Amino acid sequence: MSILTRRHFALSLLATPALAACGNGIGSNGSTVIDQRVDQTLAIMYQRYPGTKDLADKAAGMLVMPLMTEVGLGIGGSYGRGALRVGQTTVDYYTATGGSAGLQIGAQQYSHVLFFMTQQALADFRSSPGWSAGANLEYAVPDRGETLLADTTTSLAPVIAVVFGQQGLRIGATLDGTKYTRIIP
Repeated sequence: MSILTRRHFALSLLATPALAACGNGIGSNGSTVIDQRVDQTLAIMYQRYPGTKDLADKAAGMLVMPLMTEVGLGIGGSYGRGALRVGQTTVDYYTATGGSAGLQIGAQQYSHVLFFMTQQALADFRSSPGWSAGANLEYAVPDRGETLLADTTTSLAPVIAVVFGQQGLRIGATLDGTKYTRIIP
């Protein structure tokens, strides 16, 4: 029993700084900060990848994650906060968390936007207690010339992901296994 107690104590010590950094206390300005970051991220995305404006105009909604931080050394994890926009209005706030295991080392940060291309895809996302990105996600990726590539298959997908702004020492960014959970900032 004492090993379990020590384990819980050690985990709580590790989790305390992470939870304190969330800044989601009552009366905090968390939603204002998230909304400002979402606005900046969308402006950058539209400027660098003009094709995303067409996706946004056709989408039923967009989940914008301005900053995802991913770290891995054998096992890895990722975390970020963002907002779900329908039209120009923020309707909900979300966290994105992910975990991975395998041959990996490094850290990176990136932004991503999920475009819900159908009302059904948006409704499924909003009604789920914790939606996980996986096989139902199609990627539209910038090529070396910084042009967004979205082929016919991608444009027919119910959910399209655009990952951009990667910085760090880790190669590649995918959203497979990322779980999105609604929060109250």
